[in-house]
Amino acid sequence: MDNKEIGNGNSANLPNISGLSSPPQNLEDPPSHPDAMTWPQQARLLPKKAHVFYFVSKHPNTPWYAKLVAACTAGYLFSPVQIIPNYIPVIGMLDDVLIVFLGVKLIQRITPPEVLAECRGLADAAELRRNEKIRSTAAVITSVVIATLWFLAAVIASVLMAKYVRRY
Repeated sequence: MDNKEIGNGNSANLPNISGLSSPPQNLEDPPSHPDAMTWPQQARLLPKKAHVFYFVSKHPNTPWYAKLVAACTAGYLFSPVQIIPNYIPVIGMLDDVLIVFLGVKLIQRITPPEVLAECRGLADAAELRRNEKIRSTAAVITSVVIATLWFLAAVIASVLMAKYVRRY
């Protein structure tokens, strides 16, 4: 697809650009009220919100300043350089959640509502496609075979070590 088609301001091209189509479902975000969702639930939504940021930053009807906020927020999440490193328990993830929370609030205010709805739909479609791929029969069979091989290797190594220890 040409860059001309991306930048011509026609948002109908965005699903074709990304290769996804919006699912026919409610496009509203889950409730953002603190009592409605727990911290672990909000943390599980981080990848989806980052995907929405990506689509907002690529959408032709998004203002340049909203694209900048979306790109910076998503970039911070995937950046190896962070204010508080993620390997520090609890606090490491807390700065990510705070950045996403502030980014979501700011993007919701400065992005046109129809653009946000379309980008949420594209993120939902991408998530559904990813889940379908993960649950394929071949992936499940391969995972079971690999886990079985590792388990057998561990049992054999344990038996060999036990024989060696008993001998000496």
